[in-house]
Amino acid sequence: MGRRDRDSHDDADAEAVARAGHGVEVGEVSTVARPLAGPLRLVVFWIGVVTAVVHIYLNTFGTMSELRVAALHFGLFGLLCALIYPLRPVAGRAARRWVLGIDVVLGLLCLVTVGYLFLYEDAFHARGMAFDGWDWAMSLLALGLAMEFARRSSGWLIPVLIIIAMTYATLWGPWVSGVFHFAGLSGEVMMMRAYLTGDGLFGPIARISYSYVTMFILFGAFLVRSGAGDFIIDLARCAAGRFVGGPGLVAVFGSGLMGSISGSAVANTMSTGIITIPLMKRAGYRPRFAAGVEAAASTGGQIMPPIMGAGAFIMANYTLVPYVEIVALSVLPAIIYFLSVGAFVRVEAIRLGLSAEAPEDGKSFGQVIREGWHFLLPIAVLVGLLIQGFTPTYAAGLSMGAVVVASWLSKAPMGPRAVLEALAEGARIAATMAILLVAVGVVVAVIATTGIGNTFSQMISAWAGGQLWVLLILVALASLVLGMGLPVTAAYAVLAPLSAPALNDLMLEGHILQALVDGTVPQTVAMTLSALLPDLGGVLGEPMTQAQAQAVWARVSALPGDFTAGLAGQLVDPVTVSMTLLGAHLIIFWLSQDSNVTPPVCLTAFAAGAIAGTRPLPTGMAAWKIAKGLYIVPVLFAYTPLVTGTWPDQVEVFVFACFGVYAFAGLFQGCLESPLRWYERLGSGAAAALMLWPHGAFPVHLSGLVLLAVLVAVTWRRRRRTMADSAPAT
Repeated sequence: MGRRDRDSHDDADAEAVARAGHGVEVGEVSTVARPLAGPLRLVVFWIGVVTAVVHIYLNTFGTMSELRVAALHFGLFGLLCALIYPLRPVAGRAARRWVLGIDVVLGLLCLVTVGYLFLYEDAFHARGMAFDGWDWAMSLLALGLAMEFARRSSGWLIPVLIIIAMTYATLWGPWVSGVFHFAGLSGEVMMMRAYLTGDGLFGPIARISYSYVTMFILFGAFLVRSGAGDFIIDLARCAAGRFVGGPGLVAVFGSGLMGSISGSAVANTMSTGIITIPLMKRAGYRPRFAAGVEAAASTGGQIMPPIMGAGAFIMANYTLVPYVEIVALSVLPAIIYFLSVGAFVRVEAIRLGLSAEAPEDGKSFGQVIREGWHFLLPIAVLVGLLIQGFTPTYAAGLSMGAVVVASWLSKAPMGPRAVLEALAEGARIAATMAILLVAVGVVVAVIATTGIGNTFSQMISAWAGGQLWVLLILVALASLVLGMGLPVTAAYAVLAPLSAPALNDLMLEGHILQALVDGTVPQTVAMTLSALLPDLGGVLGEPMTQAQAQAVWARVSALPGDFTAGLAGQLVDPVTVSMTLLGAHLIIFWLSQDSNVTPPVCLTAFAAGAIAGTRPLPTGMAAWKIAKGLYIVPVLFAYTPLVTGTWPDQVEVFVFACFGVYAFAGLFQGCLESPLRWYERLGSGAAAALMLWPHGAFPVHLSGLVLLAVLVAVTWRRRRRTMADSAPAT
């Protein structure tokens, strides 16, 4: 992006970028990285190259066991983290050398724990999985190093959670009364699960990290190194630059495309914001609004297929829904979100009286495509391989090769040096997320082992009183608090097993009630319930009112829990059951994004504010207002068939939601095609509410669309009259 930076930014902007980037890493957390220079820079570079090559080989051609691959993943990225993030920042050359020496030792010890597992894993199983002194030492060392590197890269929250989780399972769980009582496990069992089995450090979360997450981050690094970033910005300018609010729409479009390959909100802000924020400021947007738009748009990169901030891979593991299906079902919701941000951009431009302007470079869409069409080839290869049924990791590996081959069709082909740089940069970017996910695996393992996830779900479900909207608020608050100290993907990985069961149960209950209302209860289920509850025999299988259905389900729900759970799976078809679970996880994943743009801790907004030269908290408030789609879409997941319905149902929800978010922006900004009067503003809010109303009320949705059309027509005519009155007389 160097060429474009020089064309469109002054020295002040560059200084702001430097201030924003200092201490901000790709994992959406504030860190202090060690300045890399001289021999240390070369060492980190080549370790990164080796790490990337090892992961590419093991994910495409390797046959090593999953446990050993996960351990090697931890060892290599642990060494990188030790060299990139110092034990603590110090001043003075001598002190820095001491700290570097300690970090080198810790990094090598990380490899020692991996080597021990490789050498003595078989011996451990041969002696009946009995712990000896060396097993204790190595497991404690591995856990301690994971906690330390997580602390360096993301702060104290993950280490504190690990300590709380491990001590709960071994020490104070038996002393807790009530629903959170746990009989307890020995320290030997917990350390064995954390280090020498397929749980804990090297469990499912680590396997997702070394495969899907790392491979797709490397793929994104190859795309960026090939020059795809310039092509994306050029494409965004051509697609959106000529409309009203063009520079802001460029930010929305460009950040969405960049986010689809980077999967990091802060990195997205730093790479596109240095271009789009100055463009918006020069066009007439207020600096705070410009920074808010960039932060909101970059946050959308986390929910934009195919990478989705690595969350789609963890979601596939939790829900057993194929990754390709998750990505496909996430396209329409992502479009709704970006349209909502674009709506804020457009109505603000109209409110400020900004006009459409041609892009500065004057490139046509055809010219941009002719110069950069080859950047689309790797994406086509990736999508084609996924559709053909290849695993995502294998598809990502082949797509990296496609990036290199495609670059040979450009003016700047990737040679050996560029390939090595892409490998090293990809490994550096992946290091933070890799260590975090390995460490989070311990917390997730304790949640599964102790059963506290189901207990927590039952508790928040009781707090919600059976009301889905209350439960959504509770999950949103929990995700915001957890997201203050964690990257959103890690926050989702921790929060999902705690709250997804409660969300899934309440959402599935809605489908069950609908089956009772429609009278579509299977005959076998009706016979079983009639035997247990004879007074229901003449009711089941016949259409009934909503009140009757609720009364019937209340009776059925009073039966033993395991029986009721199995019965629910028979009342609703398996596809709906699976999609409802996916919808619950999508709600949690989307709500986990709000910490990027919600004060007091909103690092994405802070980074954008540093580029724009605005104060952090006001910038965060602006980003929070613009990113309202993060709350609207989860409501659609919960109350509409946006995920669980047929294609016609999904398209209907999508179309009305697109117009609904536009009306919503009018309510918040007080403008549609011209500034709104107070009663028109209320009308815009009413139109938004009607179009976003739960599915099944088409006349209600249509009335909202008609109301919006009237408001748009009125404000458009008012705008035309204003323009005519202000035009100079001829």
